[in-house]
Amino acid sequence: MPKASPEVAKILQATLVDLIDLSLLGKQAHWNVHGPQFRSVHLELDVLVTQVRESYDTVAERLAQLGVSPDGRVETIAGTSQVEDIGPGPIGSDKVVQIMADRVDAVSQRIKDALPQVEEDLLSQDHLIAVAQNLDERAWFLRSQIK
Repeated sequence: MPKASPEVAKILQATLVDLIDLSLLGKQAHWNVHGPQFRSVHLELDVLVTQVRESYDTVAERLAQLGVSPDGRVETIAGTSQVEDIGPGPIGSDKVVQIMADRVDAVSQRIKDALPQVEEDLLSQDHLIAVAQNLDERAWFLRSQIK
């Protein structure tokens, strides 16, 4: 079994945490969106959450393949996520689109910034590139909802 360097493990774990948090925020936004674009934004948020969940599962499984125990516990997410909260309560459709697109972009950018640090593990780097690519697409789909 291949072993992860401490740096690769740290980046994969940080990505896992951010993706789990992003999926939770996506559901929070999904439940609380309102306004003239409710239906389309509501449905787009479900697509986002599904894709992010698939991505974090891939990242967690990569950690496990490298002999590192993935940590997706609530206390770990709450204590280490870099994703900015969206707050409680109802959010207008245009506002939620902008907020979530910004959060998705931020997670994608952190992944892209970390890519040079995982060059020693091309498979992990490839996973992270695919995750960032998917996030960029989701942010684009979200922003396409704004007039």
